[in-house]
Amino acid sequence: MRSILRTEKLCKSFSNGGVQQHVIKNLDLEIREQDFTVIMGASGSGKTTLLYALSGMDKPSLGKVYFGDTDISEYTNDQLAVFRRNHCGFVFQSIYLLDHMSVFDNIMTGALAAQKNSPELVQKAEALLQKVGIGKEMWNKYPNQLSGGECQRIGIVRAVINEPEILFADEPTGSLNFAAGTDVLDIFTELHQKGQSIVMVTHDLKTALRGSRIIFLRDGSAVGEHLMQPYGTDDAKARRDGLQQFLDEMGW
Repeated sequence: MRSILRTEKLCKSFSNGGVQQHVIKNLDLEIREQDFTVIMGASGSGKTTLLYALSGMDKPSLGKVYFGDTDISEYTNDQLAVFRRNHCGFVFQSIYLLDHMSVFDNIMTGALAAQKNSPELVQKAEALLQKVGIGKEMWNKYPNQLSGGECQRIGIVRAVINEPEILFADEPTGSLNFAAGTDVLDIFTELHQKGQSIVMVTHDLKTALRGSRIIFLRDGSAVGEHLMQPYGTDDAKARRDGLQQFLDEMGW
């Protein structure tokens, strides 16, 4: 599989009380097309900072980020906004739906920002909502009338309606109960089975088991990698034991 994202000597620093804090340090990393890449590590290891740098939500302090053969680290903020709109989808732990808009309008606002208004977009939104279990009776409701799990499923529809080349997720089940979290993970698994490239940050073992490649960060550096078969195609216990052993070796 070809590389969809690549970093060269990536560094990200922040100033904290006049002291430079180096969060990502000279990181060389390749994200492959159609992989479900999971980024893990202890709190403060740089997981979310790396996700933001890979997705163009933040610029590196030094180094390069390539999307295919294009160096996006040289883009202006306006160019990065266009890049994210045209190529990326985002699912966060905090579900950033607009409270004053209905479910359907929340989705269509994002879709219409990247595409011309067309009946095809409406049909696509309706099909995706039905697929994630959001029936027509919910489409005119507002986010505060729905559960967290329902809102997260709507957030996923909003993230994938433009068929992004890569989907980024930051702790997408972190604020959900077990049942709702499992529903969301099932959607991610189905997307991956259909060829969606995914990069996800998590600290949760159950969530990480859905991935096909685990990258472990420690103090801003990638110190280990663990490969797995697509979820559901191997023995569940062996899969869990193998990942747990890897994480134990990493000092997780």
